[in-house]
Amino acid sequence: MTTAATRVLILTASYGSGHNRVAATLAAEFRRAGARPLVVDHFHDLVHPEFDRLTRSLYYAVLRRTPVLWGIAYWLGDQISVSSPLLLGLNRLGTRRLRQLITAERPDRVVSVHPTPVAALSELRAHGFPIPPHTTVFTDFVAHTQWIHPHVDRYCVPAEEIARDLLARGVPRERVTVTGIPVGREFTDSSERAQARLALGLSARLPVLLFMDGSGGGFGRLEEATRTVLQMEEPFQAVVVTGREAGLEARLRGLTEGRESRVKVFGYVDNVRQLMAAADFLVTKAGGLTLGEALAAELPVICFGSLSGQESRNERFAAMAGVALVASEGAQLRRVIGAALRDPVLLRNMRERIDAYRRPAAATETVELVLDGEAAAQERAS
Repeated sequence: MTTAATRVLILTASYGSGHNRVAATLAAEFRRAGARPLVVDHFHDLVHPEFDRLTRSLYYAVLRRTPVLWGIAYWLGDQISVSSPLLLGLNRLGTRRLRQLITAERPDRVVSVHPTPVAALSELRAHGFPIPPHTTVFTDFVAHTQWIHPHVDRYCVPAEEIARDLLARGVPRERVTVTGIPVGREFTDSSERAQARLALGLSARLPVLLFMDGSGGGFGRLEEATRTVLQMEEPFQAVVVTGREAGLEARLRGLTEGRESRVKVFGYVDNVRQLMAAADFLVTKAGGLTLGEALAAELPVICFGSLSGQESRNERFAAMAGVALVASEGAQLRRVIGAALRDPVLLRNMRERIDAYRRPAAATETVELVLDGEAAAQERAS
């Protein structure tokens, strides 16, 4: 079978932007490799559009109003076996239409970037339905139980620590490859800081702090972070990106009116790589893809406003890896920023740690692994 004939089914879900962005990145790389990717949203396309809408609305409402409940649910999911009856059939969601899709499209490879399709594919294979070689691509720095199923051919994970967690849970080493989290191709190119700052209208002399909250916006604590910045006296510039949250953008523009030389506010942007190139530190909640992009951009991170669940686990990983500092509230954020800006040794040490974890070519390596087999991708990832 030639690469040009290879049909790749990519299964994702629209819970947060990270899964879909990873799916889109992989699809673009598969097309560059001559393959034919098809991206399918598991809940919208294989369960029901109304189920997708209602469950996402509930998920976002919980994250905004009572995030601790999501943290508890996430923790419980990590304690429950994927074969437990306590899951109430969640592992079988979408299996009927998934079977029909595979029968109709006849993909040569399947890639999952969300745990629910991983479960559905494993369920189908367990009942004798032929599944093409199946690769699961992790989108967080967490080895969560609900991602780990007995009928997965290969796991692509973001770091060696996650690989060791999978091995400890009984996954054979030959099924696990450390590739990193797939990020856009623009992160494989070096970017000149001075040029990026000039393009953004930033001073070349002052440090730059980039504040982000994910493309959806509104789930972190950007407003508190912006108020903290406005109270600080240290010489630096701040760039705040609110994503698609128009109300938050309007509030922050009002808050920073007359202080635009100190704080620049943007809404949704498509030049994240340029913004990261201009910055000395990224202040963000710890989304998996955001951390992967920061690592690829060699940008130290200050985690602030991370949500319970996967983000708190990502935050713990980044802090233990030495690539991020953590602040839990505004006063602490002020101290952490001040210390980071005053201590060049701390910045140098963080960048050295980043070198050990950054994998800007993760998407290419993952595609290579899926299409060509393990040997070539392992050679590139080593």
